[in-house]
Amino acid sequence: MASSKKIIALFKKDLLLEIRQQYTFYGIVLYIACTVYVLFLAINEPDGSTWNALFWVNMLFISINAVAKSFLQESRGRMLYYYTLTSAQEFILAKLLYNILLMLVMSLLSLITFSFFLGGPFLHAGEFIGITILGGISMSLVFTLMAAIASRANQNAAIMVIMGFPVIIPQLLLLIRISKSAFGEIFKEGAVFQMVFLLGGLDVLVLALCMILFPFLWKD
Repeated sequence: MASSKKIIALFKKDLLLEIRQQYTFYGIVLYIACTVYVLFLAINEPDGSTWNALFWVNMLFISINAVAKSFLQESRGRMLYYYTLTSAQEFILAKLLYNILLMLVMSLLSLITFSFFLGGPFLHAGEFIGITILGGISMSLVFTLMAAIASRANQNAAIMVIMGFPVIIPQLLLLIRISKSAFGEIFKEGAVFQMVFLLGGLDVLVLALCMILFPFLWKD
């Protein structure tokens, strides 16, 4: 059984390290600002479909840069130390919680920056914010699992991208499709809820894989 106290302690450790170092945070903020500003200079105010596609592609690269660091920064000696203090389930749950929080912050920051420079062509702002939050959580779950696997393969970040590609592309296409409802596209009755339910099912599957596979990686 996972101990909530140990999970919270590990979560606080990652959060305090990020607050003290802030390399990831400011690096991603710079990436968002530069990317959106270049898009603003190139296309100024894109139409809804273009804006939506650019936003989610930007979110993809944000999630890769933000989440990959969570495991790749951990040295072998530090992982051995964690092994003596906590269980695999507690460790991976703490990482998932931290990466979800980080992606929520980055997702909302990206949405604000996009809206400021490129306008907000969506018709239902509240709906799109909800979809953005859901998308940030989904991407953080996928890349946390991929980063955990890559960390056990001699810190090879390329493995994370290669293994994550067939998983994240369907998820990304689903998010683009769902978010079109916020831009006024009409769907069949109940279609949007079905897609959200499918996305939630994918998230549960990834979470289950984390809980099942990570203990084997933990023992390596």
